[in-house]
Amino acid sequence: MDKILRINMGAAGGPKAKTEAVGAYAGLGGRALTSSLVAKEVPPTCHPLGEENKLVIAPGLLSGSAAAMSGRISVGCKSPLTGGIKEANAGGQPSQMIGRLGYAAIVLEGKPADDTLYRVFISKEKVEITPDPGLKMLGNYAVVEKMKAAYGDKVACISIGQAGEMKLSGASIAFTDMEQRPTRHAGRGGVGAVMGAKGVKVIVVDDSGCPVRAPQNPEAFKEANKAWVAGLRKHAVTGQGLPAYGTNVLTNVINEAGAYPTKNFMWGRFDTCAKISGEAQAELENARGGAGSATHGCHRGCVIRCSGTFYDKDGHYLTKQPEYETVWAHGGNCGIDDIDAIAMLDRLDDDFGLDTIEMGATIGVAMEAGVIQFGDAQGAINLVKEVGKGTPLGRILGSGAAVTGRCFGVERVPVVKGQSMPAYDPRGVQGIGVTYATSTQGADHTAGYAVTANILGVGGKVDALKPEGQIELSRNLQIATTAIDSTGMCLFIAFAILDQPETFQALLDLINGFTGAKMTGDDVTTLGKNILKLERDFNLKAGFTRQMDRLPDYFKREKLPPHNVTFMVKDAELDQVYNW
Repeated sequence: MDKILRINMGAAGGPKAKTEAVGAYAGLGGRALTSSLVAKEVPPTCHPLGEENKLVIAPGLLSGSAAAMSGRISVGCKSPLTGGIKEANAGGQPSQMIGRLGYAAIVLEGKPADDTLYRVFISKEKVEITPDPGLKMLGNYAVVEKMKAAYGDKVACISIGQAGEMKLSGASIAFTDMEQRPTRHAGRGGVGAVMGAKGVKVIVVDDSGCPVRAPQNPEAFKEANKAWVAGLRKHAVTGQGLPAYGTNVLTNVINEAGAYPTKNFMWGRFDTCAKISGEAQAELENARGGAGSATHGCHRGCVIRCSGTFYDKDGHYLTKQPEYETVWAHGGNCGIDDIDAIAMLDRLDDDFGLDTIEMGATIGVAMEAGVIQFGDAQGAINLVKEVGKGTPLGRILGSGAAVTGRCFGVERVPVVKGQSMPAYDPRGVQGIGVTYATSTQGADHTAGYAVTANILGVGGKVDALKPEGQIELSRNLQIATTAIDSTGMCLFIAFAILDQPETFQALLDLINGFTGAKMTGDDVTTLGKNILKLERDFNLKAGFTRQMDRLPDYFKREKLPPHNVTFMVKDAELDQVYNW
């Protein structure tokens, strides 16, 4: 990947595309590239929806190669939700295809002078930017069907739904999966709103005639890939739990640990969570049958295969297998234990282009405000439909939990830096609380997944209910995660590399065999630190202060049943996370 495609949507005479050498960004991929480019080229104080912001779409360092698990993609910009730097991560087919086309990144710049909506087509031969008013206010599924009709069944799509067009801060960007369904989303931070502000409804990627990216050292790469796959398959989480039950395997585990946020983070256990657990979900999917029902990969080259396909009671495709975070957000967080209703909410979120975590948290806040009652599944479905319609209430909800809390006068709003917390209560998993508070990304479990050592005993053991050891745990995981996000690898590889030194070495060998470099474990750490420093510096220039590296006060005040604990890591300790 030796070139960058820049598309200036505000160019005189209409949008213009140009290809340039990767230049100063050589050797970077994924989050390393998105954050480096945003930090260097985007004014930190610019308006996120203004012409000075840029939307960067970057495949990982290994994307487009034969490396297993290398199909993740990063989307970067200044976030409309947090006001800081953002990297949102997704699976699907586009990353591998963009990599094979030779692009290290696609950068959307500028802003159209009017409300014309465009589609972009990228192939080996050309880049076309075409006005397409017929796409206005279509959902992601309808957009993809139109693109399939126009370009065939071999392309991949990157698109926004109605939420992105309306530039709502909860808007996601959809990436099509292996079946050309818009089920994989760069969800967090409102990246879809930035794409909408650029006037781009869909980017169609066609890699016809492009070979798999060749490694520098084919034999070393082949051997490393073999060892890499073997390591993933022998680990209990990546080789057994995730393939069998999907990410929702965590529901019973986290609920039993007393850290499952229930009814807008009131309690740590949901009494009927077994009805929406990964085990129950897999049993239902297997009973209903259908292609890819309980086990499925979100992109080619995935060997963990923790995704699935959800069919309704009549055997019709509805959505992807709802992920753990989605099941929690629309389930336990809202007091809903109907898996079919949760799947419908997932389908609506994907179609309208909404972050399922943000929407679930937002509906929980609306329930606390009395807009609807906790447990009202049909009411929750109706609220998401309000967003798709663009009603005044829908626009409030689509702007996220923090905005909704302010509009309805709710104090108990589980956000950090404007972004809602995912499916682990920081009082029941104190290490994830440190990550929520201090991450450059706002509240984000993937930024430093302390659940590994706090709950699962992966990579060591740190008591989840005590403050001791949580700063170092979160710091180390934030550094490692930033590096993983730069490779194009799925974050779930962390389970195997934390427990199996030989699997981590296989990953290093894989990178070195492909790039010809001589990367060591220390180099991985250095990369993670450097990118985090760039991100933190951007946020400081954007106006962030250390007082923003905090959880809402009620987490320090309200005890969480069943353990009756508060968040106990001191502010002075939180200020030490980036002192390495």
